[in-house]
Amino acid sequence: MRRSCHDGGCYFWQGRYNDALFSPPDPETPVLAQRFERLDHLLTASRSWWQYQPYHHLTLAFAGQAPDLAALLNDLSLGEINRLDGDMAALATLLAPWIPGGAELHDLSELVRFEPEPIDCGKGMALHMPGRKQTQIEAFTGCLPPHQGPYLEWCAGKGHLGRLVSVHRSAEITSLELQGQLCEAGRVLAMRDGARMHFIEADAFAVESAALIAPEHHAMALHACGELHTHLLEGVVERGASGVSISPCCYHLIRGSDYRPLSQAAQHSALRLAKADLRLPLQETVTSGARIARLRELEVVWRLGFDCLQRQVRGVDEYLPVPNIQKSLLADSFEAFCRWAAERKGIVLPEAINYLDFLGQGEARYGDVARMELVRHLFRRPLEIWLALDRALFLQERGYRVEVGEFCAKPMTPRNILIRAVRA
Repeated sequence: MRRSCHDGGCYFWQGRYNDALFSPPDPETPVLAQRFERLDHLLTASRSWWQYQPYHHLTLAFAGQAPDLAALLNDLSLGEINRLDGDMAALATLLAPWIPGGAELHDLSELVRFEPEPIDCGKGMALHMPGRKQTQIEAFTGCLPPHQGPYLEWCAGKGHLGRLVSVHRSAEITSLELQGQLCEAGRVLAMRDGARMHFIEADAFAVESAALIAPEHHAMALHACGELHTHLLEGVVERGASGVSISPCCYHLIRGSDYRPLSQAAQHSALRLAKADLRLPLQETVTSGARIARLRELEVVWRLGFDCLQRQVRGVDEYLPVPNIQKSLLADSFEAFCRWAAERKGIVLPEAINYLDFLGQGEARYGDVARMELVRHLFRRPLEIWLALDRALFLQERGYRVEVGEFCAKPMTPRNILIRAVRA
């Protein structure tokens, strides 16, 4: 790794693509823009491999386009699929004959891990913090850039992040949160720990909320969903805030049906993303226990089985989305699930239905969906980096010095990207 200092700021880069996190000293080398441009080219050229929804297909979507690949994947067991799903380098190698840009996409998706300042909030402050969330907050706080003024905590919840930042940095925190009960709980915890926090109960999308962003603020948001964090970024640049640090999450939670690019680079891209496309990065999850994995597989099988049933009953050969379910429903029968789903979608089921047959169809389709998802998952992290760079370039275009990296390891959370920016 090499290090260079310029005007009091340090820039780090390593390897072919793990280069400058900050905009580099040489303005003729726009590293973030170059990485975005290459990612954009590869994702656009390869979109037929990932820009579709496997649940909508009764067989492998690419069977006609690449029958030899379909045959190769059909020979893989579900265990082998799961192993490849956790090893993107091996997956890129496997798919190289059909997707030659896979290895480069993998390289482009690698980010430098920030070196966080060691922070331990202690057992007392950790009370009421979920264990994994505690480690995320400690890592995020340890990676915040230096700042001498007050902070604005966006979508604060109970203010766990703001409370640790306030105590650790002796800083004043304004915490914005929609739910009044969370604000009240946060006030109690702040008083307990001696944190200097002011909670404001308000909708983050309200005009008066954007007015809270002040030039002296460093704004921060750990896993604010979708347009909640993009709205914050727009407010930061409009109000001229000192800086902002965010870890994006839930990219699909947008108010429209299509993604609205922020940066000029993304606006000029030929890539158009629907809400369904934005779910792809979220399919990278922390490894769960065996029971959770079994329930997840069971739910997918039942959804696919019901899909086969509803196509026949309605006489319409197209996928019909079913709402999220309470996991307790999975303790009942497949027939009960189908009746629940049919009621939610306004479908009248005939009395004589062979539910075992449709369950078998769902089980058969589960393997096809797993194989299609495996191919799509090669593009899972690259698309997330594309989205993160869109946010970073938006800030850079408006006069901020921007870093993009990881604030923690993926086992702590796969949503581990940190974008931090300071006004130049």
